[in-house]
Amino acid sequence: QVQLVESGEGLVQAGGSLKLSCSASGHTFNNYVVGWFLQAPGKEREFVASISRIGFRTAYANSVKGRFTISRDNAKNTVYLHMTGLKPEDTAVYYCAAGASTWYTTLTSLADFDSWGQGTQVTVSS
Repeated sequence: QVQLVESGEGLVQAGGSLKLSCSASGHTFNNYVVGWFLQAPGKEREFVASISRIGFRTAYANSVKGRFTISRDNAKNTVYLHMTGLKPEDTAVYYCAAGASTWYTTLTSLADFDSWGQGTQVTVSS
């Protein structure tokens, strides 16, 4: 498995922006699809965005389309989630996760990811 560490925790006002990073170690990073998930208090973990092994393909939850952008830099073993137009309902712990896949596909189901980071808190005030 690959080891993942999230960073970029923050408190922002509604309408603001924040960039999260997910740094990986332990295995060849470009062997993995990387995704972001969020978990709000009392709710289940849910899909946010994912990116294929070399960034050819991305996927987004409907709730974040047009506001969030996922990208990756395989030379730095890092995936980013750039969040703009933040809303109070985006408040959650955000997790990055990695899963094996073909080079041309991405993943969106929580069950497809088998390596997880510890999470980073994003709080959006109204």
